[in-house]
Amino acid sequence: MDRDRVLRELPYRMQAIDTLNLALTLSAALGAAPMTLYAGDKLVVEGTLHGFTNPAIEAGIMHCRALLEFLGLCEKNGKLDNRTGRRSTDIGIEYFSTPAGTPLKMVTPDDAADRYPGPSDEAKNALLAVFQVANKELAHVTEDLRDSPEHARLIEIASRGIPVLMVGCFYRPLGLSAPDYKLTHRPRDKD
Repeated sequence: MDRDRVLRELPYRMQAIDTLNLALTLSAALGAAPMTLYAGDKLVVEGTLHGFTNPAIEAGIMHCRALLEFLGLCEKNGKLDNRTGRRSTDIGIEYFSTPAGTPLKMVTPDDAADRYPGPSDEAKNALLAVFQVANKELAHVTEDLRDSPEHARLIEIASRGIPVLMVGCFYRPLGLSAPDYKLTHRPRDKD
């Protein structure tokens, strides 16, 4: 395993999750508002905000799933659970060790829920929703996320919680600073 490569890629995934959170917020507030995209002073894209939000949401959900699996979580029989094995090419949290040489452990559903400031069932349901939406909504043509306000709400909760899990369960135990993954953006001007 190329440890340095993995440490470079994880912040990218965390930033994609932060982008997911922004896209969910923009989509809820602005829907299909007109959008123009400039590169420098040149107009390069015209369309609706969905041209940004839809792919950002879909990509963010896949990165959520990837990081949850990295942490050792999965969906089994409709419940949040731990992975029982990995493919030979998979990389997981347990492949890393603390500065004292102690291997990190997979995050359990209870560990994940304990880090959430709200009800633990809500935390588990939010993380489970990531697997359900990634497996159903993104892998098949359905209308689940669009037609399920509950799934959208849970995905938003997960998009805030997964980076917290990464920092608390991975970076801190390794003695590493949290990566700079937060997007910088400015609120939309009021009309």
